Amino acid sequence: MGRVTERRRTLRIRDGAVTARPDTLAAEEPLEIRLNGRPLAVTMRTPGDDFALAAGFLVSEGVIGSADEVRSIVYCAGAVDEGVNTYNVVDVQLAPGVPVPETGLERNVYTSSSCGLCGKASMDAVRTVARFPVADVPPLRVSPTLLAELPGRLRAAQRVFDRTGGLHAAALFSQTGELLDVREDVGRHNAVDKLVGRALRDGRLPLSRAILLVSGRASFELAQKAVMAGVPLLAAVSAPSSLAVDLAAESGLTLVGFLRGSQMNVYAGEERIALGSSAREG
Repeated sequence: MGRVTERRRTLRIRDGAVTARPDTLAAEEPLEIRLNGRPLAVTMRTPGDDFALAAGFLVSEGVIGSADEVRSIVYCAGAVDEGVNTYNVVDVQLAPGVPVPETGLERNVYTSSSCGLCGKASMDAVRTVARFPVADVPPLRVSPTLLAELPGRLRAAQRVFDRTGGLHAAALFSQTGELLDVREDVGRHNAVDKLVGRALRDGRLPLSRAILLVSGRASFELAQKAVMAGVPLLAAVSAPSSLAVDLAAESGLTLVGFLRGSQMNVYAGEERIALGSSAREG
């Protein structure tokens, strides 16, 4: 089984002093996701929560929306020529009657840990019809003060980051700021898939009362994953992309970027932010 971290020899130079010592690094290995035995996608990920990652990926692609649509998720034996199980290939078997997506979903290309969209034929193929429309009723209302506290809570929960300094993180919070779940991975989209996959397997989809916080930027893909899971508010400590803002505005998602301390930018869905009487146009 792959490890979350690995040790490598490194040469450390500090103020002219040179020492050799082992360093702890975040592990990165490929994961091939198969659907009913057919290769579907390959992503570079940090080993761990692989079944949740596969399930979350299928949620984000609109293939499944509930745990009873999955018959099984297993590691494939004999994943290499020598017949050794590398635990780097998982096969998701859909439940009887669940339609298998058309071949247009397949990504028979290498997908890097920084971009889960590589290999999509077009942006139109990414605009998957959401199984769970963003429909938080009554609407979620979150104060800027509460939002400002969330990055610190996420950072405090990043156990592997403390050892490696090399992982992205994604977390789900309640509307009162309670940390519900947190996942780490070399790929920010993988971390979100792990969150969504665990929520699916626990019967918690749609996540209509949750806040999704990511440790990096808010790309189109992360906004898509939030929408597909029914999340009403996505916050990021860094910048969003223009396409992420467009998708948020079209879908009703609240998108917050540059969430650092008491500062933040609200790019879409400002009705969920309890601004009080101090808000004004700039």
